[in-house]
Amino acid sequence: MSDDTAPDSYFETVEEGDTSTTSGRTITEADVVNFAGVSGDFNHLHLDDVRMAESSFGQRIAHGMLVLSAATGLLWQNRTQEEREAVVAFYGIDRLRFRAPVFLGERIHVETEVIGTERKPDGPGTGTVRYALEVVKNEDTVAVSCETVSLLE
Repeated sequence: MSDDTAPDSYFETVEEGDTSTTSGRTITEADVVNFAGVSGDFNHLHLDDVRMAESSFGQRIAHGMLVLSAATGLLWQNRTQEEREAVVAFYGIDRLRFRAPVFLGERIHVETEVIGTERKPDGPGTGTVRYALEVVKNEDTVAVSCETVSLLE
């Protein structure tokens, strides 16, 4: 670039402490049924109204991995075009915990904070970014928490 002060890559604009909050979405009956079909997870926790009415939850719960998958969709939908184009790969998830059940009809959103960056000397991408991620239901309860790592240019 001709301007010496301009970053060469999107990765260089990411700073520890950066935060974001996505818009929300409701976890629906269709989400749960479709996820069961795609994943093969037909556990009664997710699909049996009668049995779950008598459980400690009192009702069916969404698959934890469905909630996490919906969170990745919310993150993608809320990224700018520049951010989307900078993503090279998703590296992984650490410290994953399902902290509270998400019931059908509950609304979730995602909150993230950059907790680390690491420049890569070679290979694809410019560097990795580590995020603390929380999936929040009903505006005040953390349902899922984890750290994610993405490779960005």
